[in-house]
Amino acid sequence: MSRFDAERFKANERAGFNRIAARYLDASASRAALQAALIEQAAPVAGERVLDLASGPCLLAADAARRVGPGGLVIASDIAEGMLAVGRSALPPEALGPMRFCAADGEHLPFADGGFDLVTIGLGLFVFPHAERALAEIRRILVPGGRLAVSVWGARETVPLIAHAQDCIARLIPPPRVPRPSVFRLGEPGALEALLSTAGLAVESVAPWTLPCRFASPADYWQGFLDLAGGAAESLSRLPADVQARLRDEVAREVEGCWHDGQLVADSQILLALARR
Repeated sequence: MSRFDAERFKANERAGFNRIAARYLDASASRAALQAALIEQAAPVAGERVLDLASGPCLLAADAARRVGPGGLVIASDIAEGMLAVGRSALPPEALGPMRFCAADGEHLPFADGGFDLVTIGLGLFVFPHAERALAEIRRILVPGGRLAVSVWGARETVPLIAHAQDCIARLIPPPRVPRPSVFRLGEPGALEALLSTAGLAVESVAPWTLPCRFASPADYWQGFLDLAGGAAESLSRLPADVQARLRDEVAREVEGCWHDGQLVADSQILLALARR
């Protein structure tokens, strides 16, 4: 039996998120309320040093930069350099003052011990194949009492935005020989708290939050899934055109029961967590 290859997985995620970088940025308005909720929880203040991991197009980092001001520092970091480039190019010059950009593997951070007051990760911790290694690195670079604010997907049954698409894929495409780490694994009861605690972080809060997800058509729903899917989007892009067409038809049937008042509704649960070193 094939064994999970973390480096190959990371390379596929990097390629996938580089592929969807522009669309991920274009769809950012749909995640603006979540971004605002996470930054409120993180509560960066003037002069702080902030690392935004899995930063994508740098929008959470830019929010933090406005809060820390010219006397602070915000580093936007992501394994997908294309994401950082798209995000940086979209920011106005005045937003760039306290910001720096660093393409890096979150499980092997190129930063000194105790260099940050705050680390944020928006919908990214579950992407790391060895999340415990990423958390060990985060603990290393945080000052004593430093904060970690994260958002993750909830349990599978609470995230129709992804679950419906995955069900369609599972019906039409043979499963991979080596299963991918589940994006829902930290949404199971107690899983996130246990992971943070095991990493030596003191958990202050874990709370559910609902992400509104509304679409005008099955095609819009499917595109919304692809715009978040990273490595999965990269793999799906390699499928023959006829299989991709069958997938779109399957999605239309799958979400037929999601219509409410003229919209496809796939509101999904997020967990917001705050921990300290």
